[in-house]
Amino acid sequence: MNLKKKKVLVVGAGRSGLAAVKRLKALGAHVILTDQKEPDQLSGILELGLPDGQLVLGHIPQWHEVEAEVIVLSPGVSPQLPFIQEGIAQGALVWSEVELALRDHPAFKIGVTGTNGKTTTTTLIGELARRTGKSTLVAGNIGVALSDQVENLDEEGIIVAELSSFQLELVDSLCMNVGILLNVTPDHLDRHGTLENYLAAKARIFEKQRPSDCAVLNWDDARVRELAPHLKARVVFFSPTSLLAEGYGVQGDEIVLAKDGKITPIIKRRELQLRGNHNLENIMASIAAVRELGLSWEEIAQGLREFKGVEHRQEVVGTYEGILFINDSKGTNPDAAEKALYAFEEPIVLIAGGKNKGLDFHDFMKTVKEQVKSLVLVGSAAAEMEQAAKDTGIRHYLRAETFAEAVELAIAEAEPGNVVLLSPACTSWDMFKSYEERGEFFKELVRRHYREPI
Repeated sequence: MNLKKKKVLVVGAGRSGLAAVKRLKALGAHVILTDQKEPDQLSGILELGLPDGQLVLGHIPQWHEVEAEVIVLSPGVSPQLPFIQEGIAQGALVWSEVELALRDHPAFKIGVTGTNGKTTTTTLIGELARRTGKSTLVAGNIGVALSDQVENLDEEGIIVAELSSFQLELVDSLCMNVGILLNVTPDHLDRHGTLENYLAAKARIFEKQRPSDCAVLNWDDARVRELAPHLKARVVFFSPTSLLAEGYGVQGDEIVLAKDGKITPIIKRRELQLRGNHNLENIMASIAAVRELGLSWEEIAQGLREFKGVEHRQEVVGTYEGILFINDSKGTNPDAAEKALYAFEEPIVLIAGGKNKGLDFHDFMKTVKEQVKSLVLVGSAAAEMEQAAKDTGIRHYLRAETFAEAVELAIAEAEPGNVVLLSPACTSWDMFKSYEERGEFFKELVRRHYREPI
């Protein structure tokens, strides 16, 4: 779609919104930017060069103030806002920033979604893809807006995009050459309402694929597996627990590919640096994706041996006085936090809490009761988590008023040979701007404590 001289409304002046404005200006569109925050609460607005008449800031607008032919939404903006719904009723198209960036882009596109493991998988695919020697962009929900970067790639390039349900629910014509759905467990129900709606948003990663494209699905997740008959693309399954008749699986200590009656060994699990069974999902999905790029088994295996993981996902902060500190700030829902708990055999002191996303904590607390020595609760969801802990029979837990206090309480509870694990099972938005900020503060507090005891 040619956007030259078309009126396009960008909703949200955060990282994605600013990138969308720059992209649209380069495409010759007439851009209007709106955000309910006041100008002095926003950064980067002046650099956009938009005249006052194209900036609608400080309030939620009426449609007549911002009417346009296309609406581009930042990930955190609900399409249910009244002025957006009125725009849709008036015939406006609604896109995500990802749709804007990728819909007509000629590069080879790999999209990764799922409740958990997206960032690790996206990062790993990017590291492996670079072994092709081609220009590779890793972006999307991972922290770099795609619209900021895609103009530097041509048809020889590779784009690896982490895609959230918020981005995928607004798919229009975006087609991924490889689409990956890692898993689906309850998350973002405050936005989507039901698990079925959430799954439907995730599944839109496959909606525009063609028979020549590839859909990578987790065999062990029944909701994901059952999508297969409805997809147009060629389906490749993976299973982190079993040997499949066709697809990526495990045989003894080895990750293998079963295809046409032949078993191809790829790498032994003991050669991997990533801990935890859940990381097998991420690794297998990554292997399936990069085989579509033509990498050899040895190139893939060498890349897997060298990959150490990503920040804020079971990141080792250090060992102090015999206590191992792990930053899993990206564990923003109960399922992600449970996987972190099962990754360690040592006694765990868990720091949990933050802002809830409409999720129930009772099943999570059953895992906490089995796996955790001491539980420290903090944040706006602490009372809710405390009640779930009581209902589950957990008697030993601590409440902190501040995040710094939570870290100090956890350190006091820990003994040599223990793990202090930050895996909150909640978002960071009650106390922090992002899970990254929360994770960095955790690392700072730990290091400060052992350098300058409080």
